[in-house]
Amino acid sequence: MTNPLLDFSGLPRFAEIRTEHISPAVSELLAEGRSVISTIRADTAIPKWQNFVQPMEDANERLSRTWGQISHLNAVVNTPELREVYNANLPLVTQYYAELSQDQVMFEKFKQLGQDTEFENLSPARKKIINDALRDFRLGGAELPPEKKERFLRIQEELSALSSKFNDNLLDATNNFMLHVEDAGEISGIPDDVLQTASELAKKAQASGWKFTLHAPSYIPLMQYADSRHLREKMYRAYVTRASELGPSGQTSDSTPDLDNTPLIARILELRKEEAQLLGFDCYAEVSLATKMASTPRQVLDFLGELATKARPYAELDLKELRQFASDRLQIQKLEAWDLAYVSEKLRLDRYAFSEQDVRQYFPEPSVLRGMFGLVENLYDIVIAPVKAADAQLWHPDVKLFTIRSRKEELIGLFYLDLYARAGKRGGGWMDDAISRRRIEPKQAGEPSIQAPVAYLNCNFSAPVHNNGEARPALFTHDEVITLFHEFGHGLHHLLTRMEDLGISGIHGVEWDAVELPSQFMENFCWEWEVLSNMARHVESGQPISHVLFDRMLAAKNFQSGLQMLRQIEFALFDMRIHSNFDAGTDKTPLQLLDEIRSQIAVVMPPAWNRFPNSFSHIFGGGYAAGYYSYKWAEVLSADAYSVFEESATGDVIDPGSGARFRDEILAVGGSRPALESFIAFRGREPKIDALLRHNGMATP
Repeated sequence: MTNPLLDFSGLPRFAEIRTEHISPAVSELLAEGRSVISTIRADTAIPKWQNFVQPMEDANERLSRTWGQISHLNAVVNTPELREVYNANLPLVTQYYAELSQDQVMFEKFKQLGQDTEFENLSPARKKIINDALRDFRLGGAELPPEKKERFLRIQEELSALSSKFNDNLLDATNNFMLHVEDAGEISGIPDDVLQTASELAKKAQASGWKFTLHAPSYIPLMQYADSRHLREKMYRAYVTRASELGPSGQTSDSTPDLDNTPLIARILELRKEEAQLLGFDCYAEVSLATKMASTPRQVLDFLGELATKARPYAELDLKELRQFASDRLQIQKLEAWDLAYVSEKLRLDRYAFSEQDVRQYFPEPSVLRGMFGLVENLYDIVIAPVKAADAQLWHPDVKLFTIRSRKEELIGLFYLDLYARAGKRGGGWMDDAISRRRIEPKQAGEPSIQAPVAYLNCNFSAPVHNNGEARPALFTHDEVITLFHEFGHGLHHLLTRMEDLGISGIHGVEWDAVELPSQFMENFCWEWEVLSNMARHVESGQPISHVLFDRMLAAKNFQSGLQMLRQIEFALFDMRIHSNFDAGTDKTPLQLLDEIRSQIAVVMPPAWNRFPNSFSHIFGGGYAAGYYSYKWAEVLSADAYSVFEESATGDVIDPGSGARFRDEILAVGGSRPALESFIAFRGREPKIDALLRHNGMATP
């Protein structure tokens, strides 16, 4: 087979994929999908699962798998050539799915299937797939008159292109900035491994000194440890003005394209509102919540308001302590935004006698992976093993591939791990599905009848440092360990499903505000002695972390939790309000709305030139529009679910019995039933907020 993107016999053939393969593959699969849909539409037989749903799922899965590989490569090894062909095909794929969601004949067939006597004989999971499809047809504009359908389709295409452009601008603005420092006095306080990387970057550019970037492994430790306020201010200003009219890479010139996301935000909001009104909703937030656990924008706003009320006193105390420490100990009389991370780290060191750099030495990558894998192996009765690099096709030399098997060595799934930051890779951490679990017809005897799921796990951590020809393992901060556990939780949700139909397999069909439950649940184990004592090993001595240091970390667990929670609530309120009661183009800009929200709940006000919305890719370039509250919503679920492990009769949070129940009632069922039913099946009752407040040090006596 000459085009690797059209090979569905196994894992993606990343080493063979070239940009010239993309357009022909997409074109062929779109034609195939349309041909299948045409045949189904013309079939006069009563629609059944086997002659209607199954063939449509088969065709769409092929397109989804291929486009997923293309989208993944665009996110992790972005190049101008790949970006160009990706953006050329994006409207075609968007149009296909939008047309399908508006197809009146297909909609009527789904309704007919839902009313047929066969419907009652289907499994609850398949019934949910049909009901979800009917809902999605309505949300896709299937009930609109022809002229409005056409407008709805154009909106979907433009929104897709705008979101892609938003992310491209942010990636380019991040990549284009580099701060060159030659004065050794300016780098005081910055950790040695960060300086080593910065020095190597300068040498690559045939320059002396150090070069710092806005990628997390460079930016975050600089802001935490650099003694130079001048240097911190420069980096902070560059970071918070990315992809704006103020950013160093956002200026239009003959040689630099305009990377300002401001007009894109305005247009995205305008189109989302028009989309909502076409569908008969008052605002886009109502469209978003139609597929979530929360029912109305008011319910979400009240939920966030309650959390803000509980968190604000703690945040005020956090800020008061910071200001006092900055003034008394660091002679910083006016605490600025670029001082917060630096002063916080100094205060942490003073109060708890450890720094993140101290802790980082105990989290070399090999130890972290062994510990994390060992934890889930014990919880879920599975075995994780690496695949030899020679036996896998990878998109970058740093990527690793692992299998998950049962104790009987039956293959459950596979996952790729791409941990390090690099140019051409989008920031943050995320999980994506490569292949979903489903039942298939074996092509020949002896082949499996279940398609094993495959996931991508991506982070942006510091890579191993090479010094004098020797490679030192990558070292993770404790926060990065938490991020890794978080993304692995998403991966396990996708990989440990037992569902056999695509629409409810893994994370598919799970309400968006519940999809963070397994990921945030995993974060809790990063604070357990039983876990860290088996995972944390000093990079040089190999000695396990001491209980003394662990106790200090635990004491500092809720350090500035008030500030951190208010910050998340601030973002969630901005997201919900800008998609509900905000009218773009009137007397208020998105930035002014954010300032208004900050004046109501925040205790820290950033500089007027901060352009946070321009880099808020979760809601303008990703899938969290009117859904960013999901992190806090699901944190209530995850904290309450984790309390089962804390209350284990064995006295050990690594409790296989509780793990088996969590796997059976949460992970295995995927989207086969409402998330609230799954939670109640595991917890025995509806969720309560108490555990979340306790975990954040905000529980009332």
